[in-house]
Amino acid sequence: MMDIRAHNRIAWDTLADRGDQWTVPVSPQKIEEARHGRWTVVLTPIKPVPREWLDIAGQHVLCLASGGGQQAPILAAAGATVTVLDNSPKQLESDARMAERHGLAISTVLGDMASLHMFADDSFDLIVHPVSNCFVPDVRPVWREAFRVLRRGGCLLAGFANPAMYIFDLDLVDRTGRLEVTHSLPYADSSRKADEPLEFGHTLEDQIGGQIAAGFSITGLYEDVWGPGDSHPLNKHMPTFIATRALKSSTP
Repeated sequence: MMDIRAHNRIAWDTLADRGDQWTVPVSPQKIEEARHGRWTVVLTPIKPVPREWLDIAGQHVLCLASGGGQQAPILAAAGATVTVLDNSPKQLESDARMAERHGLAISTVLGDMASLHMFADDSFDLIVHPVSNCFVPDVRPVWREAFRVLRRGGCLLAGFANPAMYIFDLDLVDRTGRLEVTHSLPYADSSRKADEPLEFGHTLEDQIGGQIAAGFSITGLYEDVWGPGDSHPLNKHMPTFIATRALKSSTP
């Protein structure tokens, strides 16, 4: 069987070398704005997280599968102490460089989003988990581990792909813009080029129901699209991404 984690690590390192949009760190201007309270972060491609969804200053934050110098530097500049866990060494290098360059409280950990054994129970106040669990075959362990390492009253902010988009042949969409239903859900890539991550389309029962089953209470949800305007054919027909806010109860 293919080692999915190893394949995706190589693929994301390759994307980072190429300067893929999800591997480009935020600008120094964004860092300065965050230091003065003018910050935004995203869990999905376009729509910012509502400000009322999170409290940053003084918080211990886990950026889960969120390397690349995008979310972590903003959160750290806004006053949080941030740990970034990611499967890609190249992505983590971006966060480490940003921390050194701007004097930010960021530490990096190479690891698997579904196994947070390096962290004790109740370690974090906030978990920021932008779209990335499409790169693991089973999402429920991600939710269980997130619940375990959050403190009581802690918050999980998660972005994930709308599984409906995986019923289409996305390679065909990219090449021709034509929508053709070719797959069933849950979806799993059968093959990819060596420099492309393997993706998995999890059901909403696993994405949202899985959070509830892990012990979370869902307190917020919004939808987003894949790029601005009509930049992707699916945008004309459906929202392609979902973000949720989930709380770990303050009482056992």
